[in-house]
Amino acid sequence: MGSQEVLGQAARLASSGLLMQVLFRLITFVLNAFILRFLSKEIVGVVNVRLTLLYSTTIFLAREAFRRACLSGGAQQDWSQTLNLVWLTVPLGVFWSLFLGWVWLQLLEVPDPDVIPHYRTGVVLFGLSAVVELLGEPFWVLAQAHMFIKLKVITESLSVILKSVLTAFLVLWVPHWGLYIFSLAQLFYTTILVLCYVIYFTKLLSSPESTKQQTLPVSRITDLLPSITRSRNFVNWKEAKLTWSFFKQSFLKQILTEGERYMMTFLNILNFGDQGVYDIVNNLGSLVARLIFQPIEESFYIFFAKVLEREKHATLQKQKEGEGQTRRFLQLVIHRTSYLSPWPQEDIAVAAMVLESLLKLALLAGLTITVFGFAYSQLALDIYGGAMLSSGSGPVLLRSYCLYVLLLAINGVTECFTFAAMSKEEVDRYNVTMLALSSSFLVLSCILTHWCGSVGFILANCFNMGIRITQSLFFIHRYYRESPYRPLAGLYLSPVLLGVFALSGGITGVSEVLLCCEQGWPARLAHVAVGAFCLGMTLGIACLTETKLVHFLRTQLGMSRLTDKTT
Repeated sequence: MGSQEVLGQAARLASSGLLMQVLFRLITFVLNAFILRFLSKEIVGVVNVRLTLLYSTTIFLAREAFRRACLSGGAQQDWSQTLNLVWLTVPLGVFWSLFLGWVWLQLLEVPDPDVIPHYRTGVVLFGLSAVVELLGEPFWVLAQAHMFIKLKVITESLSVILKSVLTAFLVLWVPHWGLYIFSLAQLFYTTILVLCYVIYFTKLLSSPESTKQQTLPVSRITDLLPSITRSRNFVNWKEAKLTWSFFKQSFLKQILTEGERYMMTFLNILNFGDQGVYDIVNNLGSLVARLIFQPIEESFYIFFAKVLEREKHATLQKQKEGEGQTRRFLQLVIHRTSYLSPWPQEDIAVAAMVLESLLKLALLAGLTITVFGFAYSQLALDIYGGAMLSSGSGPVLLRSYCLYVLLLAINGVTECFTFAAMSKEEVDRYNVTMLALSSSFLVLSCILTHWCGSVGFILANCFNMGIRITQSLFFIHRYYRESPYRPLAGLYLSPVLLGVFALSGGITGVSEVLLCCEQGWPARLAHVAVGAFCLGMTLGIACLTETKLVHFLRTQLGMSRLTDKTT
C-alpha cells in the first residue's frame, strides 16, 4: 500500500472517528450531567479517582506496549506470531489486576462504608472488568492495523452510551446500592465492548465476500486464537523486544498521565469530595482532547508507522518515483505545500507535509480552546454540574486546564510521529528521560499542591508536558536536519492571527465580567453571542492566513472520499 493510500485511510479514520465521537460523546455528556445531580462529591471521588485508577492502570500496563509494538509491523508481518504476542496481555492483565487489587484493599485507606458502601466489591469488579476488556485486544489490534474505519468508534461509543444509560437507570432506581451501580456498569461496558468486536469479526470472516477479497491475514475466527507450531517461534522476538522497550516507557508514561490520581490515592493530598470535583473538571476539560486530538493521534500514528521505516532517518527512507495517481497526488501536494522538488522522496515528503499540517492544526485548535475556554469556564461548569462545580475552585481548575489542553494537542502530534519513527535504542534512551520526568512530576506536584491546592496538579502536568514536547521537537529536528523538509514550521502562526487571538481573549474576558454568570440567562446568552462572534472572526482570519493548512484539509477530504470509493 502506497503512502498516499495510507494517508487517505488515516484521514478517513480520523474524520470518521471525530464526527461519530462528537455525536456519541454529546449523548454521554448529557447523561453524565444528569447523573451528577443525584450523586455526592465523595461517591464521584471514589469512583472516578480510586476505582477508575485501578482499572486504567491495569489496562495500561497490560496492553499499551503491545499495541505500539504490534502496530509497527511492516508488510511482511507474521500475524500468527503477532496475535500470539497480543494474547499475552490477558495473563499480564490477570497479574496486574490481582496485584493492584490487593494494594487497593490492603494498603490504601478504605472509605467509610456508611458514606460509600460496597467498596471491596467495587475493587473486585473493576479489576475483573479490566481483564474482560483485554480478551478483545487481538480483535482491536487487527482492526486498527487494517484500518477498519468505523468499527472502533461505533463499538467504543455505543458501549459508553449503554454504560451511561445503565448508570442513570440504577442511580434513579436503586440509589442505595452505592458502588454496586458503577461496578456493574463498568463490567457491562467492557463486556459489550468485547462482544461487539467478536460478533463483527465472526460475521465478517464467515461471509463469502471476505473470503473472496482475502484482505485479512486470517480466514476463520479461530485463527485469532493463540497457535503453536514447531516450524517457527511462538512470537516474533523483534516485536517482543520492542514491546519490552515500550513497556518500560509505558510504565513511566502512566505515572505522568495519571500522576495526580496516584498522589491523591496514595498520599491523601485531597479528601474524596475535593477529588471528585477535580476529576469532574479534569474530564470536562479533556473532553475536546478526547474528541479531536485522540482520534487524530491514533490514526496518524498508524500512518507514520506504516510509511516510515524505523532506525532510518529522513535521508535513508525508501525512494520512489511514483506513477499514475501517486505521481499526480504527490506533485499536487508537494507543489501546494512549497516542497518544490520535482522528484521527492515519496514517503518522507508526504510524512513531512502531514506532520507540518498536523502541528499547525493542533496549535490552532489548542489556542482556540485556551483563549475562549478562559472566559467560558464558569458558565460551562454551572450548566454541567450546577453550583457544586461552578462555585469554589472549579472555574480556576478549568481555566488552568485550558492551557494544559494546548500542550496536550501539540504533544499528541509530536509524540505520534516520534514513537513511530524511533528505533528501539532511541526508545530505550527516551525511557530514561521519562523516568526523570516522573520523578520531577511527583516532587513538583507536592510543592505546587501545598502552595495552590488542586491547581498545582495541572501546573505540574503543564511543566512535564512542556518537557516532553521539547524532547520530541529535538528528535524531529534531528530527523529532518539533513533533508530539505522543515515540518516544524507548522508551529509558526502569522502575527495577524496571533493579534486576533489576543483581541478575542480581551473581548470575551470583559464580556464575562459584565454579563456572566450571576446576571441571569439573558445576560448569559449575550455573553455566548459575544463569544460566537469572536470565534467566527478568529476562524475566518485563520482560513485567510493559513492557506496551506486549509488546502491540506481539503486534500485529505478528497483522499478520504477517494478511499471510500476504492474500498
